[in-house]
Amino acid sequence: MMKKSANIASSVSPPPARETEAQRFERILARADFKPLKAVFDSLGITVPLLRAAIVTTNSYQMFLGKVGYRVVLVKHIHEQDCYSRLGLAGGIRAVLPVHDIATYSTMVTLVNYDATVTTTPNSMDFYDNQLAQFKVQLMNKSGDAG
Repeated sequence: MMKKSANIASSVSPPPARETEAQRFERILARADFKPLKAVFDSLGITVPLLRAAIVTTNSYQMFLGKVGYRVVLVKHIHEQDCYSRLGLAGGIRAVLPVHDIATYSTMVTLVNYDATVTTTPNSMDFYDNQLAQFKVQLMNKSGDAG
């Protein structure tokens, strides 16, 4: 148990003395735990103030995406390799965002599309719901350093 606490403490960067809301948002999002969520945010092309406002006023990943203008399309399975051939305006896919789950030897894929949709699977939705909830807790904590 002590070892886990030490690892968490070493991955948390202290806040600068006078940090803006946008700087705190970026600092927390830069943590290794939030790498998959950062990839989604970067692919959406939304400014930090709008992302932050959407996060603060929502309770789920799907609701968050709706607030920033994206509709969720749930599918049973996404074949990651097939998606790369459809990257670009012609194929309609802006970004292919795989998350490899080592525990289950599976890959959860999310697609950010040019038509303002996010195509994903139920497992990915659950994963990003959890990521967003954890991020929101840390973002809403004054120091941004809640575990």
